Amino acid sequence: MGTYRMFFAGSGGQGVILMGQMVTHAAMLEDRSSTFFPSYGPEMRGGTASCTVIVSDKEVSCPIINEADILVAMNLPSLLKFQPTLKPGGVILLNTSRIDQKPSREDITAIDVPVNDMAAQLGNARVANMIMLGAFVRATGVVAEESIKEVIAATIGAKRADLLDINLKAFDMWKQTA
Repeated sequence: MGTYRMFFAGSGGQGVILMGQMVTHAAMLEDRSSTFFPSYGPEMRGGTASCTVIVSDKEVSCPIINEADILVAMNLPSLLKFQPTLKPGGVILLNTSRIDQKPSREDITAIDVPVNDMAAQLGNARVANMIMLGAFVRATGVVAEESIKEVIAATIGAKRADLLDINLKAFDMWKQTA
C-alpha cells in the first residue's frame, strides 16, 4: 500500500477535521500506522480549518508534512494555500460548489466533486463532508470503504443515531466516473 500524505482543508464548520479523523481511524482498523494533526483558525465557524493525515504500512514518526500526495479542498482559500504543497502527480479533490477556479497546475490530477449541491439534493447541507469523504475513498483507495463505514457508524451512530442513515447515504452518493 505504501505511505500517503494528505491535507484536508476548508473553513470551520465544513467537517474537514472530522474527515481527517475518520481516515486516521479507518487506517488504524486496517492495522496501519496513521497520524492526525489538526490546525484551526481563531474562529469556531467560518475560520480556517485543516489537518494533515499520514497513513502508512510503516511506522509514522512525525505528523508534519511539507508535501502532500492528496489534497481535499473544500473552499477557494484552501485550494490557493495548499495547492503548492502537492507533489507532481498528486491528486486534489475540489468542492466545486464553493470553488470556481481550476487548479493552476497541470502536473496534478483534479477531481471535481460538487458536494454542497449534492448535499442539497439530500436535503441536508451538513452531510457535504460525507459526500467528499466518499469521493476521497473511491478516488484514492487510501483506506477501504468498509473501514470508513465502520468508523462512520461508530462516530455518528454513537452520538446521533438519527443521522447515521443520511450520512451513510451521503458517503455512497459520489461515484467516480471514468
